[in-house]
Amino acid sequence: MLKTLAGQVKEFKRDSILTPICMILEVVFETIIPLLMASIIDDGVEAGNIHHIYLVGAWMVVAAALGLLTGVLGGRFAARASAGFARNLRESMFTNIQSYSFSNIDKFSTAGLVTRLTTDVTNLQNAYQMILRMCFRAPCSMICAMVMAFTINAKLASIYLAAVIILGTILFGIMSSATKFFQQAFPKYDDLNASVQENISAIRVVKAYVREEEEIGKLKKASQNIYNIFVKAECKLTFNAPLMQFTVYTCIMLISWIGAKMIVGSTLTTGELMSLLTYCMNILMSLMMLSMVFVMITMSVASARRISEVLNETSDLSNPQNPVYEVNNGEIEFRHVNFSYRVDSEEPVLHDINLNIKSGETIGIIGGTGSAKTSLVNLISRLYDVTSGAIFVGGRDVREYDMESLRNQVSVVLQKNVLFSGTILENLRWGDKNASREECIRACKLACADEFIEKMPDKYETYIEQGGSNVSGGQKQRLCIARALLKKPKVLILDDSTSAVDTATDAKIRRAFAEEIPDTTKLIIAQRISSVQNADRIIVMDNGKIDGFGTHEELLESNEIYREVYESQTGGGGDFDEKAGED
Repeated sequence: MLKTLAGQVKEFKRDSILTPICMILEVVFETIIPLLMASIIDDGVEAGNIHHIYLVGAWMVVAAALGLLTGVLGGRFAARASAGFARNLRESMFTNIQSYSFSNIDKFSTAGLVTRLTTDVTNLQNAYQMILRMCFRAPCSMICAMVMAFTINAKLASIYLAAVIILGTILFGIMSSATKFFQQAFPKYDDLNASVQENISAIRVVKAYVREEEEIGKLKKASQNIYNIFVKAECKLTFNAPLMQFTVYTCIMLISWIGAKMIVGSTLTTGELMSLLTYCMNILMSLMMLSMVFVMITMSVASARRISEVLNETSDLSNPQNPVYEVNNGEIEFRHVNFSYRVDSEEPVLHDINLNIKSGETIGIIGGTGSAKTSLVNLISRLYDVTSGAIFVGGRDVREYDMESLRNQVSVVLQKNVLFSGTILENLRWGDKNASREECIRACKLACADEFIEKMPDKYETYIEQGGSNVSGGQKQRLCIARALLKKPKVLILDDSTSAVDTATDAKIRRAFAEEIPDTTKLIIAQRISSVQNADRIIVMDNGKIDGFGTHEELLESNEIYREVYESQTGGGGDFDEKAGED
């Protein structure tokens, strides 16, 4: 874990080294000042030597100025190092997440990843700055002050030593009991973020079902959990300040009482007593700083583990040593394919799948919910790898291809359609960033998206809100289909991507595909028989197996599942505008 995090310091190593150096120098200059003060009192004020006061006073100003300069520089270097460390963490985590396969993504919740990229990184940033500054400053200050105190008077300095041992033991006992609560707090932010994210993204559904009170209650519960944990931790820490104050004033009283007797006995000077009192404050404040550093580090350990999990997660999929970059055609073959999402699963999701699809064919895929239709097509573009068997595209095993090249030629419109904030043209160019406006318009015409785009005030420059919230479900689906078409793929997979489109528009899209992209292999997952009945062949899926594979007419005669679905959907006269779509 430490090696993983240390690797993110990168170009900020220089700042990370200069910060503790500046902190140590600041402590040295601060330690010199009480000695100079003692000299002014003993050799200047009491001796009536004004020249000595001016001379030593000038050196005090120089020491104070140098202490200020090194302190400011240390703060600046620490800020750059910690902020840079946090920036590198976020960039590395986000970059690594982009390399994840679907199976890797399944291991993390969306809210959990957001928390790690925000709250956990900020926590580590603060801890790193504290380590660079206080972890070096506090021990150095305590040691220097202790050494100087023993140099001046070992008897009085022994009071500091006893106070440090007693107070240190008590403070670290308090910190240890408080840290377990801090460790519990940060994972709770996942629940809080999940509640906020879910509510904001589905705010229209919340309002439609009048669920505002329930959602507010969920957020209150998540927030209350964090509140309760922090209150317990802070209640433990409330003992710190009173104990610190009690110890400081006790030491001052003892040193003043014993020191006064020693001054009367001429074994201690007034200036030395003043210096010892200053060192007393330095030692005890350094101890307090160390205790807070201990809390901060302990709090950040949980965050460090969570961040390391994301950074150390490696993609389950990787390119071969000498990948193939060209997909010859859209021919697809499944050879005895078995697939499970988890290695330890008792039953595979797909059982012994054997298929042979010719390039340019239109293949319909139909089946009940949970029949593994989506799992089947996800294997073609290698979003997951098969558990056993092999899949061939263009005559080659998909594992021989460069993954980027394969996915550019096997275009998938996923079941969950996603649009990004930006104009319609910017969203379309996700398919091809160099696509011309004319190419975008042609793709939209094929997907029947130009019909509604032309009616918009800004047409193709219309701004799409985050998640496509300002367009309907059917419009969103058509834009996603157009985006996929811009990739000019050898294989086009539509995973239930016309479910929100009326059957008339669905028929127009299918007809456009047949006429305009005849050489592209088209796989269409659908729930409606009307969406697949004109396909060259239709796959019927049932419980992870192929229950039937043939034309519409063949399946009506030979496949019971297909016949039941057909009769249930057409028994009432069919879809309301099915005929209109075919005209």
